[in-house]
Amino acid sequence: MEYVFTLKYRLHDHDGDDQALLDRLFEAGCDDALPGIGQPGRLALEFSREAESGERALESAIADARKAIGNAELVEVLPDYAGLTDIAEHVGMSRQNLRKIATKHGATFPAAIHEGNPSLWHLSDALSWLAENGYAVDTATLEVSAAARELNTAIQARRLTADRSRELEALMA
Repeated sequence: MEYVFTLKYRLHDHDGDDQALLDRLFEAGCDDALPGIGQPGRLALEFSREAESGERALESAIADARKAIGNAELVEVLPDYAGLTDIAEHVGMSRQNLRKIATKHGATFPAAIHEGNPSLWHLSDALSWLAENGYAVDTATLEVSAAARELNTAIQARRLTADRSRELEALMA
């Protein structure tokens, strides 16, 4: 199956030679990625990768990128966070129709991770709910968005100290 996703990196010691960076990425196996290098010190790689699963596609892409940009920091994996418009596009419906569905099924529709303007959901939560309720959902997008959510959670967890992590766990218990 083919999985489409984006890896966003912070480059710590990039020497400014963008062509050399692109060459290293290509040689390391990232020839199925479209690189974005417009912002200094940042790199986005939009992959279209074939693999047995969404997890495997992400893991192999991260491993390949690491070969080329060893000490770069992975800061975000997409698709994960999504507004109603993004979610609706993934299932081929209008934002208004999805809003009606979410409002009608408010008790069971996944809770937003951020309520505001715009509200945001984990794409995998919304797609899972929609699939369970009979809507057509692309399996590859569902798989890769679930794997992206796990990776983004791990990225955020790394930022906590061990002591603070234990304090927060106790608070939520």
